[in-house]
Amino acid sequence: MPNVLNFNVGVLGHIDSGKTSLSKTLSTVASTASFDKNPQSQERGITIDLGFSSFSVDVPDHIKNQNYEILQFTLVDCPGHASLIKTIIGGAQIIDLIMLVIDITKGIQTQTAECLVLGEITCNHMIVVLNKIDLLPKSKIEQSVQKISKKILKTLEKTKFKDSVIVPVSAKPACEEKPIGIDILVLTLQQHTYVPQRCEKGPFMFAVDHCFAIKGQGTVMTGTVVQGCITLSDSIEIPAAKMVRKVKSIQMFKKPVSKALQGDRVGICVTQFDSKVLERGMVCTPGCMGTTEIVVVSVNKIPYFKSKCLSNSKFHVSIMHDTVMAKCVFFSSLKLSQNKLEKTNGFNFENDYLYVDEIPDSESPENAELGDVFAVLQFDKPVILSLNSIYIASKLETDIHANVCRLAFHGKILSVISNKVDNECLSKLRVYKEKSREGFVDRMVNDYQVIVKDLFKKETNIQIFTNLKVVLSTGEIGVIEGSFGQSGKVNVQIPNGLSSDTISKLNMKKGKKDNVKEKSESIRVILKFKKYIYDNKRILQSL
Repeated sequence: MPNVLNFNVGVLGHIDSGKTSLSKTLSTVASTASFDKNPQSQERGITIDLGFSSFSVDVPDHIKNQNYEILQFTLVDCPGHASLIKTIIGGAQIIDLIMLVIDITKGIQTQTAECLVLGEITCNHMIVVLNKIDLLPKSKIEQSVQKISKKILKTLEKTKFKDSVIVPVSAKPACEEKPIGIDILVLTLQQHTYVPQRCEKGPFMFAVDHCFAIKGQGTVMTGTVVQGCITLSDSIEIPAAKMVRKVKSIQMFKKPVSKALQGDRVGICVTQFDSKVLERGMVCTPGCMGTTEIVVVSVNKIPYFKSKCLSNSKFHVSIMHDTVMAKCVFFSSLKLSQNKLEKTNGFNFENDYLYVDEIPDSESPENAELGDVFAVLQFDKPVILSLNSIYIASKLETDIHANVCRLAFHGKILSVISNKVDNECLSKLRVYKEKSREGFVDRMVNDYQVIVKDLFKKETNIQIFTNLKVVLSTGEIGVIEGSFGQSGKVNVQIPNGLSSDTISKLNMKKGKKDNVKEKSESIRVILKFKKYIYDNKRILQSL
C-alpha cells in the first residue's frame, strides 16, 4: 500500500455559510456520516452531526522528502447551528488545520467568532474561505472580496491566525456549471499542509463519532485516532460499556489497512458488541481511561467571554465528545521569592493554593501576586477521560440570539481526584481561604502572658487554633497557648515579652470599667490564618 499522509481539516463556520456544500464539492470519498446523511439533518436542513469525507492529491514539494506518496485530506464538517456548539467542540479537537467558512454576503457572525475561539484553543493553522461569491454582482465581486478581507484580517490581528490566507469561492453556484475557486482552494490547502506530529507511543485512544452494525461482519466504530496506534487483533476497551473486544478489521475510507496511528480517520470493526450501546465516545487500550466525577484542571479564561467566571457556579464542560455540567471552584498559586511574588508553573498537591471568588483578571494590578489559575471540576455525572485531555467550559444556556461569546475558559486535565463525589478524597487538596479574627487584651498575667477575649465564641473549638500566631495592635507577636475558662477567652504567650509602653497601657486599664470608649482604646489582637476549604481539621497560620 502507498504511504499516505492523512491531514484532518476542520470545516467550521456559522449556520448556512455553505460548509457542507463545500465539503461535498471537494470530496471524492464520503464516509457513512458525511453530507448530512443523518435523517434529522435532512429534515431540518442543517448539519447536526460531524460529517467526514476525504479527497487525495499529490504530495506538495515542501513535504516530498518525508516519503509520503499520497496526501489525503480528511474533511471534518462541523455543524454551525448555535445549539450544537458542543458538537463543534468534539470536532475541533481532532483537526490539523481549520477551514473557516464565511458567507461573503453576511460576514463574520456570532458562531463564526465562536469557531475562531475554538480554533485558537485547539489548532495553530487556518485558512479563511469566503463562500457564495456568485451571489454578488460580477462587477462588484473583486471590490467586495477586498473589503471583507480587510475586515477579517483586522479581526484576526490579535489572534494566532493573523497571517491567514483568504480564498474566495462558490461551492454551489446558482447559475454557473462549475464551482468557482475550488482549484485555488485545493492548491492553497496543499501549500499549507505540514506533517503533523504523529506518535505511535502511548496508550491507544480513539474518538468514536459514529457506531453502527453491519450484518454478517460485526459492529463498526468510526472515528479518529487521538493517541497511539492500533493493529489487527489488538484488544480494545469500550469504557462506557465496560467491555473489552478484539479488533477484527480496520478500514480507512473503504480501504482495508492493517494499522492506524495518531491522526488517522478509520473505521474499526469488532464482534459481539451492540452498536446501540455507544453512539459516540472513547475507545482505548484496556485500563488507560477511567470514569471520574472530580478533576483538577488548568484554567485559561477566554477574553471574549464578558461575564464573570464565579467559583461554585456551573458550566457546560466539553471533553472530547462529552458535554457535562460541572461545578467549578477556582484557585491560584502564590510563590514568595526574593521578597517578590512570582508566578509558579504546574500543579502539585504539596503546595498551598489560594481560593479565588472568580477567575482573576491577569492584567489587574490587584492580582499581581497571583500565579497560575486552576479549578476543581465536580461533574454532575461520571465522565470518561484521561490526563492532559483538553476541555472547554461554556455557558450554553445563554440566549442563542444574543451576540455574545458563550465559551468561558479552557485548559487541560491535570489530576483525577476520585471516582465519587466525596469530600474525603478532596482533603489532600490544599486550597485555602484567608480568614481573620479580632479580639482584645482582657488583662495582663505577666510581662510574657496576656488573656485575650472576643477572639472566639464560647462554643468554638479553640484547640484547633492552638500554636497559631497573633499580632497585637502595639506590635508584639504572640502565640495562642489554649483556652482560659469557659467563655471563649484564650491564653496568649508573648515570646519576646511586652514592651514597656504596652505594660503601661495595660496597667492603666486595670480597675476601669469595660465600656465602649475603653474598648476602642484597648489593645487589639489580630489572628490571620488559612482555612482549608476541603479539610476543616487543617487550619494553619497564613504567611
